[in-house]
Amino acid sequence: MSVLVDFLEGRGPDAAGRAIDRVLTFGPRPLERHQDFIPWLFPLAEPSLEFPDAPVLTPEDVLAVRRSPSAQYNLARARTHLIWFYETTDHWLKPEDPNHLCIARIIRSLRLLAGDHAADGVHRRIRDRIVRETAVPDAESPSRGSLAVAGRGAPPA
Repeated sequence: MSVLVDFLEGRGPDAAGRAIDRVLTFGPRPLERHQDFIPWLFPLAEPSLEFPDAPVLTPEDVLAVRRSPSAQYNLARARTHLIWFYETTDHWLKPEDPNHLCIARIIRSLRLLAGDHAADGVHRRIRDRIVRETAVPDAESPSRGSLAVAGRGAPPA
């Protein structure tokens, strides 16, 4: 089993020695300050640009996570926790905020590991928050590029 699968199943730590249960107790400040956990909670099959030493999903990892009830449960918990963060904070609502890349990663990872329904749900909640708080009539506009790309599941540029 890989370190990513172990982490997502709650059986192993991330690179900083944190268990998934610990990461999912982070409040807004630690969530913003310690984003090195994002590639662990929401891994992808390509390296992280921000954290190049973070592990990368293999095809075997993807299959294992999709089949693991405990990994799916923890992904759902992670999804809920990050939605809470983005619904209760405002600093990321400005154009070109680095959190947009995190949001895109979360959606892409969920699409890969938990399916379209989970990814589309996050996309919809984030889009609705952007529209509600910024009075932007179309959250899919080019100015919201990372969200539009994530919603379609396209690879990063």
